[in-house]
Amino acid sequence: MAKKSMVAREARRLKLVARYAAKRAALRAVLKDPEASFEAKMEAQRKLQELPRDSCPVRVRNRCHLTGRPRGYYRKFGLGRNKLRELAMRGDVPGVTKASW
Repeated sequence: MAKKSMVAREARRLKLVARYAAKRAALRAVLKDPEASFEAKMEAQRKLQELPRDSCPVRVRNRCHLTGRPRGYYRKFGLGRNKLRELAMRGDVPGVTKASW
């Protein structure tokens, strides 16, 4: 089980990413626009740097929804490897069977 503080930190980051997504996208669009002036691009860059650091989606870490484990995460299921194996053996994950060949 991950530390509760780490799980809470990730939850806070997810809220910040959602809150600033539109503003961040608008500023990024100005930076990528070839028609924008140099001054407009510099202003957009400055405003982008003033946004909270944790509002950047790159800083969000995928974690197991049950335990909060950051490593061994399967995106398709949203679970860590340990819990995925546990639930698959119990038959709680539909469409997953034990491999045998």
